[in-house]
Amino acid sequence: MKHNQGNFSGAGKIELYYQSWHPDCHIRGIVAIVHGLGGHSDIFGNLVEFLSDRGIAVYSFDLRGHGRSPGQRGYINDWSEFREDLKAFLQFIITQENRLPLFLLGQSLGGTIALDYALHYPSQLQGLILLSPALKVSVSPIKSLLGSIFSRFMPRFTSDTGFDLAAGSRDPQVVAAFARDSLRHAQGTARLATQFWQTVTWIEVNAATLEVPLLILHGGADSVTMPESSRRLFETINFTDKEIREYPESYHELHHDLNYQEVLADMEHWIDRHQRELGVVLNNE
Repeated sequence: MKHNQGNFSGAGKIELYYQSWHPDCHIRGIVAIVHGLGGHSDIFGNLVEFLSDRGIAVYSFDLRGHGRSPGQRGYINDWSEFREDLKAFLQFIITQENRLPLFLLGQSLGGTIALDYALHYPSQLQGLILLSPALKVSVSPIKSLLGSIFSRFMPRFTSDTGFDLAAGSRDPQVVAAFARDSLRHAQGTARLATQFWQTVTWIEVNAATLEVPLLILHGGADSVTMPESSRRLFETINFTDKEIREYPESYHELHHDLNYQEVLADMEHWIDRHQRELGVVLNNE
């Protein structure tokens, strides 16, 4: 597997950090990953290895205010910055690759960013994969109210998200690794909170118009982003090429949970089916 890293220019010419992993064998597709709040592009090792072994290259980047990218931790001026950063990243990928099928994968907050992007710019994508998308999160009403007040008068006001690391995985070794990860953070700002809720409201109004093949994967025991919100999204979308899978005992970070191999196998089978429909010759054929 060949690993590359560097920077690309996002919205407002901010230089954002990215990584890519290319298999040694024939490449039959690309998966571009958007991580969640407090995460970064290094946290998808299981997924990268699994897909690379099956001839799929992976690209991911650190959102502004995350990981190795600049910016106040957990802050944005406007949601459009996330959307335009992702647009620039996907365009960068397209210039690097030769007309390979491109699948967009968003995890948690990254799922919200990816879904919003697909509703605005569907034509670039051959498929959309959402892992535990953040469409309804466990936040107290008091925090939500304070966030809306501070967003107006103190938009950079920062507080701890309060999410329990143990809610990410049932594997205690994985949770311990979360705690040691110096690139992770638990910071959220007032402006990010209000921009997030405004975007979720917009998605709820416009979700029925999605016209990109969709796979939703969610843990039934997820206490960070609520699985019922994924079920509701699935029912709202009119596009017939859609699929949802719920893993009853799984926690929030499906790619790190005890049954991650089952989750990744389901993802690969879905990608394979859509590549076949596009006429892509699979690596093992």
